[in-house]
Amino acid sequence: MIDHAHDLASVRDATERLLTAVGKLDNASVTESSRLPGWTRGHVLAHLARNADALVNVFEGRPMYVSAEARDADIERDAPRPLDVQLADVRDSAARLQAAWAAPGDWSRTVELRNGITDSASRVPFRRWIEVELHHVDLGIGYELEDLPAEFTARETEFLAARFAGHPDVPPTRLTDGTRAWRTGREADRPEVTVTGSPADLLGWLAGRRPGSALAVEGGPLPGLPPL
Repeated sequence: MIDHAHDLASVRDATERLLTAVGKLDNASVTESSRLPGWTRGHVLAHLARNADALVNVFEGRPMYVSAEARDADIERDAPRPLDVQLADVRDSAARLQAAWAAPGDWSRTVELRNGITDSASRVPFRRWIEVELHHVDLGIGYELEDLPAEFTARETEFLAARFAGHPDVPPTRLTDGTRAWRTGREADRPEVTVTGSPADLLGWLAGRRPGSALAVEGGPLPGLPPL
């Protein structure tokens, strides 16, 4: 069962970790490339701020973004800003989001996200937690997949395995870190492929952050995954 109150606290903690780490950078570092192709660290920070405001829109009954073009334009506009402005924006937008979440509301209601995706309001804090944690890694400033909270890594692995479940282009696959196991890919009585690796390597592959070269594969080649 989703505990949105727990996830709200986890988002706050993750945001503080990110702000503390980014606060040690300088203006030149913000303009350097992140681990995301075509994006500087400034792009990543701008995206995090605008994503927070977009989730406020969701909770207040407005479209998440005016359009895909407007979303991209806002990130491009905000990416070159100096460090102090970036930090203030990430902090202030996160506070606006927490305030929207603190307003009375039905957490069991269905809300609409980007591209027509719908979900329970109670699951949105975890989605924001994903944004903060993975993009902290994407900044390339010393926070790695191995540093993610163990609970987050397990839940995000389960979330991504469910996302690819039933996908016609992904063979029936069993994923395991040696302790836990998940199923993904096409429906079948039994998996065709078993993929084994550390929690960080499994998550990195599922989330498109690592190529999967550190994973052990039995029953066939490492499955190709569709883009997120």
